[in-house]
Amino acid sequence: MVRRLTVFPDRMPAPALPRLTVPARTALFRLAACALLASAAGTALAAGTAHLPAATDLAAHSAEAARRGEPLVVLVSMPGCGYCDAVRRNYLGPQAAAGEIAVRELDLTAATPLRDADGSVTTARDWARAHQVRVAPTVLFLDRQGRAAASPLRGMQSDFYGAYLEQALDQARAAIATRR
Repeated sequence: MVRRLTVFPDRMPAPALPRLTVPARTALFRLAACALLASAAGTALAAGTAHLPAATDLAAHSAEAARRGEPLVVLVSMPGCGYCDAVRRNYLGPQAAAGEIAVRELDLTAATPLRDADGSVTTARDWARAHQVRVAPTVLFLDRQGRAAASPLRGMQSDFYGAYLEQALDQARAAIATRR
């Protein structure tokens, strides 16, 4: 029995695709995989988990913030900390980019040198330990002398974090205004 193909003008059969050889299919598969990986890498870069400016000299950083009438906001973070990334990306980063806050970041686990507000040299890890920072992320609000101008934000309470941050910033700004 022979079947006839009835061709309707409004429904033309799709043209047959050429059959690919195994090496051509492999190359096409690899090209598609590379495109997918490049797309995923671009998305990760666009999401941005870039760090804030590093805390290297708290005396200079806090003096610069005080000239603006602002506290020095210090994000104490750890590598690979998803909550640290969220605080950086969603709260501190945008405010720093808009020029609303003076912010620095230091790694709770790093032995990088750090000049404290009193001029002494220590490491980021030892400074965090001396300031009772045991949780990442912790956000500190410091005055010109490196003293706490507001209660620190420890950890991340995602529901109201923005409100807690604004409340602490207002408290720190008020404390700095009275200490002038």
